[in-house]
Amino acid sequence: MLKLYGGKFSRASIVQWLLAELEVPYEFVLLDMQAGEHLESDYTAINPIGKVPAIMDGDFKLWESGAILLYLADKYGKSDTAEQRAEIAQWVLFANATLGPELLNETTRDREMSRLIKPIDLMLVQQPFLLGEAFSAADVAIGSTLGFFQMRFQMDFSAYPTLMAYLKRLSERPAFQTTIGSRG
Repeated sequence: MLKLYGGKFSRASIVQWLLAELEVPYEFVLLDMQAGEHLESDYTAINPIGKVPAIMDGDFKLWESGAILLYLADKYGKSDTAEQRAEIAQWVLFANATLGPELLNETTRDREMSRLIKPIDLMLVQQPFLLGEAFSAADVAIGSTLGFFQMRFQMDFSAYPTLMAYLKRLSERPAFQTTIGSRG
């Protein structure tokens, strides 16, 4: 059985959301980050960096939330073509390497927000999800990133009504509710 390692309030919840969407059974191994369990040799044998999340799928070890999302989407998802898998990768990488860092950067945030968010808002006028009609790991990556900034930094996305409706739809999904939505 797949094992997911994470902390109480960590990016493991993003992986949990996708696992729930894909209906993949897994065991969650909660590491006590305050006690340093993520730095102990049992865990650093899985992730030598000592960060969470990480997974073990049989003998296969993988860490870094974006890489885990891509792996799970590829192994358990319904992407039939290389093009669909590449589009998912594009959004996951954008969320982790561009969108998140740009929104965290207080010096450029105001200047960059519209450039990054407006195209997503306009795209969602035409379709319910990032890849069209079907929910995917791309929505988990973008939705969790934007949701984090909305919750943690009270970022105001009201200038993007379609994006706001999209985030609301995502937060109402049962898999979201039982994972990220239950973190309280």
